[in-house]
Amino acid sequence: MQVTPVTPARLVDEVVELVDARPGRVRLALDGPPPTHPLALAERVADALRARGRLPVVVNADDFLRPASVRLEFGREDPDEFLDGWLDAGGLRREVLDPAGPAGSGRVLPRLWDAVADRAHRDRYVELPGDGVVLLAGALLLGRGLPLDVAVHLRMTPAALTRTLPEEDHWTLPAYARYAEERAPESEADLVVLSDHPTRPALRH
Repeated sequence: MQVTPVTPARLVDEVVELVDARPGRVRLALDGPPPTHPLALAERVADALRARGRLPVVVNADDFLRPASVRLEFGREDPDEFLDGWLDAGGLRREVLDPAGPAGSGRVLPRLWDAVADRAHRDRYVELPGDGVVLLAGALLLGRGLPLDVAVHLRMTPAALTRTLPEEDHWTLPAYARYAEERAPESEADLVVLSDHPTRPALRH
């Protein structure tokens, strides 16, 4: 195993290069727990893609959660349900990933569900051109069979995650442990980024 330290700017370039290596529309997942800031990375990559003349659509996985009556059926702090039942994978496929695929319509819905208000977002569809890019950002995304073209996994060791995750969210730690063991996100990723210190990332080859 080789580890190469990179700057945050170089990390953006590495992800953009992965996207550019794919023809047509690209469905990119940026997968990592909250302390790795996958959404912020998605926004930076989107800016770089936009500067190259490509239309990016950033999708926050937290805008595709299932209704509270479903995802909180077993309580607000059930780690197994957090891993297996919070994300509306079917909604993501239907509204974003399938339409963004090579045979899809290109008509994607960036946000589906407002988890805070517990109601549907009133969002507009976006027409993704033939070289458009969907950037799906969030945690626990891999190993679900989602149709993705490129996957980046922002890896944190259990110790670093425990140290950086807010104490009120420590109930999710068993979910991240199960995710690493059962879904093997590193084996699915095209790029693994060591992110114990997100401002000092390193690439694992």
